[in-house]
Order: sequence, then C-alpha cells, then structure tokens
Amino acid sequence: MTQLGDFSILIVDDDKAMRRSLLELLHAAGWAAQAVSRAETVLEKMQAHVPDVILSDVRMPGMSGLELLSYLQDVKSPPLVLISAHGDIPMAVKAMQDGAYNFVEKPYDPSRLLTILTNAGEHHRMRQNNVRLKERLFQLSGLDRVLLGTSKSVTELRNQILDLSSSSAPVLIQGETGTGKELVARALHDLSPRSGSPFLALNCAALSGDAFEVEMFGVHGQYDGRLVRASGGTLFLDEVGSCPPEVQAKLLRVIEDGQVLPVGSAELVSVDLRMVSATNVDIDEAVQEGQLRQDFMFRLNTFVLSILPLRQRRDDLMLLSSFFLNELALVYEIPTPTVSHDDLATLMAHDWPGNVRELRNVCERRILAHRRGIGNMGDAILTDKHIEDVPNTLREAVAAFERELIGKAIKSHDGRMDTIAEALGIGRRTLNEKIVKLGLDKNAFL
Repeated sequence: MTQLGDFSILIVDDDKAMRRSLLELLHAAGWAAQAVSRAETVLEKMQAHVPDVILSDVRMPGMSGLELLSYLQDVKSPPLVLISAHGDIPMAVKAMQDGAYNFVEKPYDPSRLLTILTNAGEHHRMRQNNVRLKERLFQLSGLDRVLLGTSKSVTELRNQILDLSSSSAPVLIQGETGTGKELVARALHDLSPRSGSPFLALNCAALSGDAFEVEMFGVHGQYDGRLVRASGGTLFLDEVGSCPPEVQAKLLRVIEDGQVLPVGSAELVSVDLRMVSATNVDIDEAVQEGQLRQDFMFRLNTFVLSILPLRQRRDDLMLLSSFFLNELALVYEIPTPTVSHDDLATLMAHDWPGNVRELRNVCERRILAHRRGIGNMGDAILTDKHIEDVPNTLREAVAAFERELIGKAIKSHDGRMDTIAEALGIGRRTLNEKIVKLGLDKNAFL
C-alpha cells in the first residue's frame, strides 16, 4: 500500500478557517497539501502539478464545487471529493453519479476524511499505473504504430483490442471500406496466445458454395483443408456481409461443433479457431433482408468493435498524413515535403470516402509529385483518374477481376490448364469450375 506521505492534495474552499484546519490535518498526516480559495484557479494549479486528490467545498463564490466536478470531467483529472456544510442525500447521490469520488459533510470526522482521501489517492495511483502499463504494452506490441491516432475513438479501440486479445471469443469488426478492419483483426491475433499459429483471412465475397468444402475441409487421403491447417490460430472472415447463404450454413457448423468433415471421409476432424469477422454493411439490416442468417451472426458478434470513418476523427488527419509522408519519403529516398496551411485546410475539408487507405494513396501521390518538384495536397486528392463501368457489388467486382486474371493466364500459357492452375495458385478442378461459373471461352483468349 502507498504511504500517506506519498500523496498530494489540492484543497478548494472559500472559508479561510476551514482551509487552515484542513491543511493542518493533512500536513500532520504526512500529505503534501496546497489550498486555494476559488475553484477557477484549479486548472492553473494543475498545469504545474497534478495532485493525487482534489478536496473541494460545494458552495463557493463564482464556480461551485459541482460546477468544478462537471468541468473536470472533460480533462484528465484526479479523484474529486466534495465537502459541504449544506449537504443532503439527493445532492450527494447526484454528485456521485456525476463522477465525484465521495461526499463528506461538515463538520467532518478527521479519521473518516483521511480514510476517504487515502482510498481516493490509492485509486488515482492505480489508475495512473494502469495507463502507464497500457502505454508500455502498446509500445511493446507495436499497436500504437499499427493503429495511429490520438483521438478518443482510436485510443478506446486500442484499449479494446488489448482487452480482447487474450480471449478466444468471436469478435465482429464494423467499419467502412479503408478504415483498417484487417489491421484490427491481425492485431487481435498478433497479441493473442494464438500468435504463433496461422492467421487465415477469407474474403467471403469470393467464397463459392460448390468449392467451399473441398478447399476449406480438404479431401480425405489427399490433402488437409485450409481450416484444418489453420487450426490453433485465427479465422478472419472479411466482408462477412457478402458470405453466400450456403457457405454461412457450413461455417456455422464449424463454429458450433469445432469440427469439419473432409470430402470422402466418414470421420470428423476437430479444429480450434478463433473467429474474427469484419463488415462494412449494417448487420441488422442484412439479417432483416435475409442476406445473413441470424443464428450465424449470433455466433460471430459476441464482441463488436467499431472503427469510425476518417471524416469523424479529423483530429488524427495531421498525425496520419505526417506519418505516411515520412514513411513514403523514406521509400522513395527523397526529403519529406512540408505540409502547408493550405495543405492542412485541404485535408480537413475533404470527406475521405476511402478513409485511411485513401489518405495513404493521396500521400503517395504527393510524394511522387514532390520528387519532381511540383504539386500539393489538393492536386494529390483531385486526380485525373476516373473509373468507369464500376461493378455495383463487391461480388461482381471480384468476378470481373477473376475473368481478367484467368484470361491473361490462359493467353500467357497458351491454354495449358495444368500450368495455368499452377500459375494462379489454385487446383485444376477449381480452375475448371471458375471458367464454367464465369462463362469464359478459353479459345477466345488464344
């Protein structure tokens, strides 16, 4: 336990005799005590030294003790104990609900007051130690570099990741495209006891119901499926809102039973996977519209982490842009460009529909222009590149990309299917299935 002499206190009371009485009591008990007559001077005092406890009268000229309590809620302040000769039960209850550590009536019992203040001091020291411990954990894990930002939402997100990393409970990550959902999922894995095992990321929009069991469960006597090989680690279901209904049913069975049945086998194989999923759609709406099974979502959303879009945490824009510019300047081996007031105003005015990913791309374009001695942030945001005929859904976009990629492979390898499959990193059977599903004419590429 902390010794009394280690504690410091700031007394706020307009009564000179009461200030003197409290100072004598606390000095005798070994406290480092100061006193002021007006609550308005508390913040100025705290700029020079933050005490372990603040003891304040309630009724004073100018700012009252209750107003001081409300004001201190917006800053990192020590516990506030209120003391008053005009106290009543409703006032005490309301003060405690609003964040006061305790409420003491005048005339006070010296022994009881010292006990309350000592407990408040211990509480403050413990809270400060926890803050320092978490900051140290952030530094050791690199979490402060992976999830950059000083805004309240990012700070809380880092705390939540630390809290959930030791658990094996499912986590659902919600956020717009480009906010860093996979970064959060990987941080949950890297900080967990499972970090030495695989992190398996699946793009749910690209999962095919027909080929799912072969690829994920494996084939008896031939090869283990991806779920079996990743056992002991983390399964990340990216864009789970686009998961085909038939795949949802098969994944639900894996989550509930912790077992898979390889194709052609009569024996179940146990798997141990921590489920982390991510989505950029409204889950409740997707369930109501029948796109997602309710029982499937109940298995995935034990804990929910939400990532705010960049436009709602503009306080982080300067820090993030500076980080990306410095990082990319090292990559391209040029001096980091200065961010002018006009550049900052441009960054703050932009809506950032692509979020942090878009900001990084903008910074890279700014660096490339700076290498030629031209450009600014406004030019980097307003590019001439326009994308036409963009597919309406992620599934359509994936299909279009697969058509282009397979078509190029067919042409490059003169239609030799085994070579094409090997080049694409998929099996011959999977390649045939994709060609049929995508409606490709192999001869058209030769």
